[in-house]
Amino acid sequence: MSILNISAYRFVSLDDLPALRERVLAQCHALALKGTILLAPEGINLFLAGSREAIDAFMTWLRNDSRFADLQAKESLSDDVPFKRMRVRLKKEIITLRQPTIRPEGGRAPAVDAATLKRWLDQGHDDDGHEVVLLDTRNDYEIDVGKFPQAVDYRISSFTELPVALAADQARYAGKTVVSYCTGGIRCEKAVLHMQDVGMQRVYQLEGGILKYFEEVGGTHWQGDCFVFDERGAVDKSLIPSSLPPLPSGERAGVRGQSCAIGRSGPCSEQRSEQAPTPHLNPLLAPQNRVHPCTLPACPGGERKQTQKARS
Repeated sequence: MSILNISAYRFVSLDDLPALRERVLAQCHALALKGTILLAPEGINLFLAGSREAIDAFMTWLRNDSRFADLQAKESLSDDVPFKRMRVRLKKEIITLRQPTIRPEGGRAPAVDAATLKRWLDQGHDDDGHEVVLLDTRNDYEIDVGKFPQAVDYRISSFTELPVALAADQARYAGKTVVSYCTGGIRCEKAVLHMQDVGMQRVYQLEGGILKYFEEVGGTHWQGDCFVFDERGAVDKSLIPSSLPPLPSGERAGVRGQSCAIGRSGPCSEQRSEQAPTPHLNPLLAPQNRVHPCTLPACPGGERKQTQKARS
């Protein structure tokens, strides 16, 4: 496999977004890279594919900017480039949560590395003897592809629904150690900052997310594959592309966890894809066949009804 795929993010204050976008896009085009880079006042979130030489050259160039000097990327390989084009987008947030009191660029959330989490799961508690609760911050269709089977799963269809779900269930976590996880780390980091903001104790993110967990300790305690937001569909525990369905309609390659149910009105509607939906190899994962099971009164998907059919 000759194509290197990387994902990386960093919460850092950025105030020159239009000019930075032009420089980054020009560099990506010069190196024939494809993927998506999101820039926002709170930082950078990137997903790129190309030859190793081109990826290494881009990361060296990017790290020459002191704001990105310690940017660390997660790597995987594929036979083909899983993106159709190169886009650099300006956003309000690099991962949308709509919790304005959270300032992730002001300091990182507490984290545990993959080896520590594996040890805690092996022994059934953390190093101080507290029960460990895993919290999956991903969307429902991602979790259906693979998960830590004991994790809390709120069956959300957008990351913005997580604060409501947590507010209705906060008692579950009292006296326990909570480890949130996601694909590459960005959602679980922001989730932990929110949990701290609402007064929850002993909350951690899984450093580097599921992909780093696979890279460092393999798939111990994991069930299934890991959904990824590009045309690979998913990767297995060896980070090799697996034969799973492409992106659900409403999601864009390289944009993690920001879809809304097709046909749903409300604030998440701005995240809908501008493109026609991709046909699904697995009809059970197609949005028109997914039922949102959440029953929380304030959840925008709590009506438990089948989502409307995707636009043709």
